Amino acid sequence: MKTVLNQMLAKYDIHNLEDKRNAIKEVIQEVILCGLSRGDFFKNVAFCGGTALRIFYGLDRFSEDLDFSLISEDEKFRLDKYFTYVENELKSLGLCVVITEVDKTKQSSIKSAFLKANTKEVMIAVYDEEIKNINHNDLIKIKFEIDTTPISFASYETKLRLLPSPYQVKLFDKESLFAGKIHACLCRNWQQRVKGRDLYDYIFFLSMNIKVNLNYLKAKLINSNFIDEKYDLSIDNLKILLNQKFESLDFNEAKKDVLPFIKDKAKIDLWDKDFFIEITKALQGRYIK
Repeated sequence: MKTVLNQMLAKYDIHNLEDKRNAIKEVIQEVILCGLSRGDFFKNVAFCGGTALRIFYGLDRFSEDLDFSLISEDEKFRLDKYFTYVENELKSLGLCVVITEVDKTKQSSIKSAFLKANTKEVMIAVYDEEIKNINHNDLIKIKFEIDTTPISFASYETKLRLLPSPYQVKLFDKESLFAGKIHACLCRNWQQRVKGRDLYDYIFFLSMNIKVNLNYLKAKLINSNFIDEKYDLSIDNLKILLNQKFESLDFNEAKKDVLPFIKDKAKIDLWDKDFFIEITKALQGRYIK
């Protein structure tokens, strides 16, 4: 099974301890997806968020969490029933982990869990060497969350992966992922920290000439009480909403947020409100009939 891990790590350009840590986290993320797939998780669940964008569409930044959404209502859905599949998949590769569901103190549609593994033990299991400068209590942590309140008008596709063993994942298509990212740009509470990762992903979508699924975006904005049902979410009005957001952002804080997740620091040199307002002129969208 060590050979499988080596195959998965072969695509990474690793130079230092941080590179090793990030590569291991991403490999574990893919093994989690494989385990979930074995448990028939994706029958009524779709993968979304930054990690979906990185693994399946080539986003060039590291992403920490795994985000999912129910496709249709399921009052009986339980996240913990899939933990055994994930733990067994990782155990088969020599990686010991513990997964625990988060007990919510407030009523929430989001179910969350954390996977934890001892960093030293994982590094030794994968790289066959004692890694210095790691505390023996240091943990690799991966959060995965699922939104149990599905929003209408999302579109999906199925993707295949061959490692650690062949598996299938259902995920939001690129237009729906873009809608989800714009929703985050507009609605995420950035009072404490500007999430530059959202802005970085926004640029990625624009660079790929991906259109926004406007039906899905409008439904999400209504659900978040950002607009009402009568609001005309034309592409021009959407640009106005985004430009208003860009006018209010602290781009120095946005840069600080995204720096640990990218290798090419020069990619964010031009970031300011004028830069984002200019690139937003190219934004395209479509209503799906």
